[in-house]
Amino acid sequence: MKKITTLLMAGAMALSASYALAADKLTLQLKWVTQAQFAGYYVAKDKGFYDAENLDVEIKPGGPDIAPAQVLAGGGADVVLDWMPSALATREKGLPLVNIAQPFKSSGMMLTCRKDSGIASPADFKGKTLGVWFFGNEYPFLSWMSKLGLKTEGGPDGVTVLKQGFNVDPILQKQADCVSTMTYNEYWQIIDAGLSPDELIVFKYEEQGVSTLEDGMYVNEASLKDPVMVDKLVRFVRASMKGWKWAEENPDGAADIILENDASGAQTAKHQRRMMREIAKLTAGSNGALDVADYERTVKTLLSAGSDPVISKAPEGAWTHAITDKALKM
Repeated sequence: MKKITTLLMAGAMALSASYALAADKLTLQLKWVTQAQFAGYYVAKDKGFYDAENLDVEIKPGGPDIAPAQVLAGGGADVVLDWMPSALATREKGLPLVNIAQPFKSSGMMLTCRKDSGIASPADFKGKTLGVWFFGNEYPFLSWMSKLGLKTEGGPDGVTVLKQGFNVDPILQKQADCVSTMTYNEYWQIIDAGLSPDELIVFKYEEQGVSTLEDGMYVNEASLKDPVMVDKLVRFVRASMKGWKWAEENPDGAADIILENDASGAQTAKHQRRMMREIAKLTAGSNGALDVADYERTVKTLLSAGSDPVISKAPEGAWTHAITDKALKM
């Protein structure tokens, strides 16, 4: 009897091990470093939501020298996170990115200005220096300036564009009148650096009619022709959205998971918990399926960039509901 029991236990352990080995691997490339902006994915991994879908998900942090689309093109990831303006521009240039899910419903992008610069409304931008992120993040800004009729080559009738690094030093040191910020990150860095909200004025892109979608999930179009990959993507999206909804409901817990996964040790509990609360406002209202009206608004914004639009024509095949239709049914 003891021998039979031992054999049964060994068999069960072997079966368990075979299941573990059989987990399907999938790699996700983030747009930026590990922070609450990506909490849903880290939560899904930490809470076993990916395990429950028989997925072994590797999450690759991003950084200033990492372009998600290039990682995808090189085979370094199966799914990447990107802002739609950048993704659509990349698609038009030849890499067929497709949006398979959109956890972020709202935009967190802002232009934050010093009040002592004399700026009280967008009409006051003329002749000012504005800090702008590049590497694909400049497209919403260029569309906005085109809508305002402001050239971006400087001069008294236009604006001077300062290529902004990934910090807020230009506004602190008065090198720029305004800088690019996100509601959940750089704005609070300015506050923590000593400027008070009363000394600042913010212009949210959404409120200026140039809102574009951020942090969508993108794959190479070829992946959608592979039934095995499609099945993995369905499970990945389903588990990821569980992670996002858990993060919305448990912001402090989600922030703690981020801190546990921050290999750099650069993040703080105060900043990540604050960030997660702001991120929850942006993911609220999304079940993961792309809202076609939001997509069309983004395309309209990008096509309206005057003589030098971000994209030259409305894209075809740039998004699909094929994955979310299946993922959200179960």
